[in-house]
Amino acid sequence: MLRLLFYLFAVVALPGAAPQEFTVSSEFNISSCPITYFGQKYERLYVNFTSENFVICFNGFYDPQSKGNCVLGPKVEVLVDGVKVQSMNLSIPFGNGNFAAFADLTGCRHSGVVYKPGDTVSSDPETCDNLTCSDVGVLQTSSCGPLERCQGNGVCSSGSPLGSSCTVTGPAVIGFQGQQKSVEDRCSYSLLRIPSVPGFQVLARFQERRRRDVSFLDSVTLRLDGPGAHIHLKQGGRVLLDDSPLTLNSSVQTVGGVKLSKDQTGVTAKVSLSNFTASVFFDGSSALIHLEGSAGQSLQGLCGSSSSSVSEERLSEESSSSCEMQYSDSNDSTIDCTKMTERCNLLKEAPFSSCHIDPEPFITACTHTLCSYPDLDGLRCQFLEAYARACSLESNGTLEDWRSKAECSPPGGFCQDRTCSDHEFCGEKSAGGESRCFCRAIFASKYREIKSFGDPAICSQNSASLTLVGCLLEDEGLDYSALQLKEPTCKGQIDERTHMVTFTFNSTNLCGTEVTTNNSQTIYRNTIMSQNLSSDGITRQDQVYIDFSCIETPPDTETVAFRIKDRAVVHVISSGPWNYSLTMKAFMDAGRTQAVDLNTEVRLNQKIWVELDTDGLNEDLVAVVTDSCWATDRASPTAGRRYYLIKNGCPNSEDQTVKVEGNGEGTSNFFSFNMFQFSGSSAEVYLHCKLQLCVKQGNVCIPTCDGARRHRSVRSRPGASAFISMAWTT
Repeated sequence: MLRLLFYLFAVVALPGAAPQEFTVSSEFNISSCPITYFGQKYERLYVNFTSENFVICFNGFYDPQSKGNCVLGPKVEVLVDGVKVQSMNLSIPFGNGNFAAFADLTGCRHSGVVYKPGDTVSSDPETCDNLTCSDVGVLQTSSCGPLERCQGNGVCSSGSPLGSSCTVTGPAVIGFQGQQKSVEDRCSYSLLRIPSVPGFQVLARFQERRRRDVSFLDSVTLRLDGPGAHIHLKQGGRVLLDDSPLTLNSSVQTVGGVKLSKDQTGVTAKVSLSNFTASVFFDGSSALIHLEGSAGQSLQGLCGSSSSSVSEERLSEESSSSCEMQYSDSNDSTIDCTKMTERCNLLKEAPFSSCHIDPEPFITACTHTLCSYPDLDGLRCQFLEAYARACSLESNGTLEDWRSKAECSPPGGFCQDRTCSDHEFCGEKSAGGESRCFCRAIFASKYREIKSFGDPAICSQNSASLTLVGCLLEDEGLDYSALQLKEPTCKGQIDERTHMVTFTFNSTNLCGTEVTTNNSQTIYRNTIMSQNLSSDGITRQDQVYIDFSCIETPPDTETVAFRIKDRAVVHVISSGPWNYSLTMKAFMDAGRTQAVDLNTEVRLNQKIWVELDTDGLNEDLVAVVTDSCWATDRASPTAGRRYYLIKNGCPNSEDQTVKVEGNGEGTSNFFSFNMFQFSGSSAEVYLHCKLQLCVKQGNVCIPTCDGARRHRSVRSRPGASAFISMAWTT
């Protein structure tokens, strides 16, 4: 216990310092070792003299007319708020003729009344609330247990049919014993567990809405043993059994032992357990858990335990996830905290004052939330509504006409049956009560920071697409159905589950896309714009122009070797967005119906047709150009002797047997030549071809071969080639 030592002749011992002697009024800073004086902590001492006493005070120099907290001597008197609570005579010798006295300053105070350590008094027989001053001077309150009811004479009765309730609204949890806790992240928490009923648990998920630093109750889950063990209560009156939606109405429907019903105010789930009944009501913003049954149950979770911290009740599977990350948004200048505090304090006034539930936890939660979050989405009435609903359960009635006093509309279909995606929440669109799905603040922040409506365009081999976020479009008052690409028929398609809007074009319909090339890259450009629906060619609405582009890169060099014994081998080439197969095949006839295989006998000077074919390329956008074909007497395309059949896209002018057909026109071409072998060499001939891809623009991909067999360059990247080789043996 803290004690203060006094001396005669104006000698005082200060904490942590040697005794000091003085003869005039003095003020001392004791912040390094503050004194707790009957439940209040002080960091300064005020010492002065009167005509009769030596005085030490904690809240200013002594004035007999004020309500000071002081100690008077030489006959020691202890004053709290100007009232004498203790008196003693000097009795302990202290040397040099001085005497000292010990004054016990430990105690509690409540509503102007002082309590000594160990005192317990009943503060309100109507509510059975008791006050206890602990041995260390801490004031503690207690009332009836979670399943007990005050009889109005200070006595708690067990087994009351009225039971006890826990309210969860906004970021606040107000437990069965009146304890108030606040959730500051976006995780799932255990609201209620009952050790005597294994497998039963009530969980709550908290999510951000318009601000990143304030979380709100987003959904409630009942966990039970057995199949269909998870019943999820969602915004908009939606209910899921595990992952399957349920259709509910006012008639009670029993699912897995749980009685479910729905009306215009919300959804109620009721389950009967061993010796009590638990019901959970959820209206999309607030939840009320009500217990009925015998006393003596041990209750855990944010609702049940007053001693556990919020973090202790976070679900373990989310302990390492990003849901715990804290954010800080700038202050909202539109919030009038004084006005919001006055509104929250309506819970102290009639008709709320007729309720026996302590309003202070609700007021604290209401003030904390409305002073940091804008007054939207029905928030100004949410805490009043939650308190009134809890009161109606405890008193088996309703508070008289509280909505008129608080200017709150009756509960209705706000957000009822509206389905929002995981990155959205249902909120207030206008003061008239209309609602829509808004983007959650964390999800939207990455787009708002770069002033974008969605992610970059995705470009693939045959198509390109751009996806916009539906709720971001709505924030700007844009109707996705009134947007189009340059071609008016190319409109966005909305995903009914995610509310994402996707614009797509492909080779069949380019939707006005501009296609250009830059060295090795193909660039697609288009614009999302608003439609001009006016017949006279004018508009008075803001016009939308969202330019976007994406880049497609041709494949890198690929070298593949084949042997004639394989007849024809298909090689799959993957490079960047391209994914295609390349085939080299030899034939005995011009119609390319008789393939050369291992058993085919090819004679010298016999004409052979070689086809180079691809599969998986878009013929409307790209063409295959055979740049060159040559023969060697070794397997390597660069070793030994070399003889060209095709060079620079054109037949070798010195070999009249070579014919090239379809080169640069499509995704396949072929050439023919008379069979030969190298003089003085082995009976092996290796045929190699080099191909390039060309982006089509007119006829620029078709090599121009005049009488001199000259070649005009095509739009392809040097080195961005595919090599293919075939071995001939006799």
